[in-house]
Amino acid sequence: MREAPEIAIVGSGLAALATYATLRHGGVGAEGIVVFGADADPTAAWRRRAGSIRQRRMRSESDGHLAAAAWPGLALRERRLAPLWQTLANRYHPPVDLFLRHAEEVRARSGWERSFVERRVAHIAAAGDGFEVDGDGVFRHVLVATGHPGHALPDTLVDDPRVVHAYEPHEYASHVTVVGAGMAAATEWLNALEAGAEVVSVRRREPTRQPLTVPRPLLSKRGLAGFHGLSHERRAALLRELSTPSYPPGPAWDEPLTRAEAEGRFRVEAALNGAEQIICATGFLRGYRNDPLLARLVAEHGLETHDRWIVLAPDSTVPGLTDDDRTLAVAGVAAQWAFPAADTIAGAKYAARAFLRRLCRTR
Repeated sequence: MREAPEIAIVGSGLAALATYATLRHGGVGAEGIVVFGADADPTAAWRRRAGSIRQRRMRSESDGHLAAAAWPGLALRERRLAPLWQTLANRYHPPVDLFLRHAEEVRARSGWERSFVERRVAHIAAAGDGFEVDGDGVFRHVLVATGHPGHALPDTLVDDPRVVHAYEPHEYASHVTVVGAGMAAATEWLNALEAGAEVVSVRRREPTRQPLTVPRPLLSKRGLAGFHGLSHERRAALLRELSTPSYPPGPAWDEPLTRAEAEGRFRVEAALNGAEQIICATGFLRGYRNDPLLARLVAEHGLETHDRWIVLAPDSTVPGLTDDDRTLAVAGVAAQWAFPAADTIAGAKYAARAFLRRLCRTR
């Protein structure tokens, strides 16, 4: 009789695929893993969001791919010299269509379908030497990668018929107001201008101009060591600071806005006006309380939290529920306490590699 799987991945998005590919590369058989999720296509949610804002290139850099090994990355697939030089300097941004083709290849090569079970998990509970997932057997090692808990909308705009969220499919009216000032908002400014619209940017603060969502030094070994050494109060303050809007510097962003401003087609205002269309580039709901699965896990097991974050160990595991015999880990945006850029591909791979290392120690 074949033994029951010991490993469960809860969630079926990009972080789940990165974890699955890492485990398979590390020698774990497909029969030893169950992936629970609402969609068999791990790119479905991300593809919809990227398509909605007409995203052309990834913001992540050279290691922004889903393969377990860092090299070779996606630059070799472009068959041009410039991407190769950029990847050597860790400055390569893969095209979205190339990344999606690569994700499909990783999915097929890893045997994802052999482990996938279509189910939206509602409950995880500690049970002896493992964890019950919806009461369906006990898994020794569980990684939770449930993704963003939903789109954020300002309360005053929830019922406004002019409103569409940037991450939902939409076209552009002739007069558009974009609420927000981060990467999605900046992309939408350019999209609407290219479509011929007059664009107003409504923002609470001026965005930071930086290549990545998190400054590079913070993602180095030394930077992470410093991050992990911060007190709870200082770490939470830093994470709140890092969540403020930002988008990359450079003429590709600045020149179209400068031209449109000179033409009277782009301006910044402090409040909403009578625009024909309002695009809310306001990101996602934040914090474990907005994720029913995580909120229930915290409440039933008395997990340590601080502000909107679950307090995790540096390897993305839950300290109160992880020991030498069992592992509960978190990946994706809910793992920011362990890795400040947890909602990126690099963050997914950070959690995945740590999960594999822990499995290797306990097997």
